[in-house]
Amino acid sequence: MSFSGKKVFVTGASRGIGRAIAQAFRSKGAWVIGTCTSESSEVDDVCDEWVYANFLDFENVKICADFIRDAKPDVLVNNAGINKIAPFVDIPWEDFQSIQQVNVFAPFLFCQAAIPAMIQRNWGRIVNVSSIWGKISKEYRASYSTSKFALDGMTLALAAEHSANGIIANCIAPGFFDTELTRRVLGEEGIQSIAKEVPANRLGQVDEIARLVLWLACDENTYITGQNIAIDGGFTRV
Repeated sequence: MSFSGKKVFVTGASRGIGRAIAQAFRSKGAWVIGTCTSESSEVDDVCDEWVYANFLDFENVKICADFIRDAKPDVLVNNAGINKIAPFVDIPWEDFQSIQQVNVFAPFLFCQAAIPAMIQRNWGRIVNVSSIWGKISKEYRASYSTSKFALDGMTLALAAEHSANGIIANCIAPGFFDTELTRRVLGEEGIQSIAKEVPANRLGQVDEIARLVLWLACDENTYITGQNIAIDGGFTRV
């Protein structure tokens, strides 16, 4: 898979899953533009360009969308997201609104910004990073699941409208992955406990997600569109 001559825009590229995705595209020859949430974030040569983007700031989301419209990326990967866990009746409306803004509204504006140039080229790839909690749900996940189910619905509608324009759009739904954040939140004992619930008997590695995203975005993928593909070691199917 070569992305030589292709421009790729990845949100949340400074760490974790987004960082692995950005690295994978760059290793295949793409010009990669990544967003980071802080000007003091670790921003190195994993991307060719960096854009400071605080998606909790409505005006900043619009500025980033304008950047995408001007940049005209061939591939857009909406990876950035936030989550807060709380009992349903205790969720502050401000938290619910913030999660929808980062996880749904920002990708919506970014897709709108990227699509016109993709239509002109008759070629484009959009990969929205959802979650297993956008395919199933559980207690305390109301805000997050709402956002990820919404992202899936938006992606499906986008694919229905623009697949004929050569734009292939899909969601991926990661399960439990071995990231710095996961290890910090769960610890080794928590990771081992969760791994027992996964048929693959382990957490995923971020490069496994990156390989899936690469394939969905490459020329070889000509007919898979409008899907929400779980990459979860079988967790949501058993």
